[in-house]
Amino acid sequence: MNLSAVPEQYRGLRSFAFGDGPALADELLDLVIRGVKTATCSTEDEPNTSTPGERWIVLDGRGEPRCIIESTEVSYRRFGEVDAAFAFDEGEGDRSLDYWRNAHRNYFGRQGKFREDMMLMCERLRLVEVF
Repeated sequence: MNLSAVPEQYRGLRSFAFGDGPALADELLDLVIRGVKTATCSTEDEPNTSTPGERWIVLDGRGEPRCIIESTEVSYRRFGEVDAAFAFDEGEGDRSLDYWRNAHRNYFGRQGKFREDMMLMCERLRLVEVF
């Protein structure tokens, strides 16, 4: 990661890229930068768990830092308990709950982790700064 693009006050933050590959990382990052994506979720065993108020460096698909986000809310719920409002805030596809469920079944399925009753860490976030 090239930290020269990151303002000094953020250089000690943890970093991550969305998704599970370069194309998805860039697609989801673009949604965050455009203000469309204000939520995300991951499996409860994800090592990058967040706490409200924590800030992160978000990397693009090439591993370059592109922006800072701040976690505003973290909750845990089962896959089937994710509601239409959260799906809309994730910002993907047509923003419907059906789209969200299909996309996340596929995503977590690629990781070999999908179960209808799986527990998810559901996080709301805000964009702090774009580089």
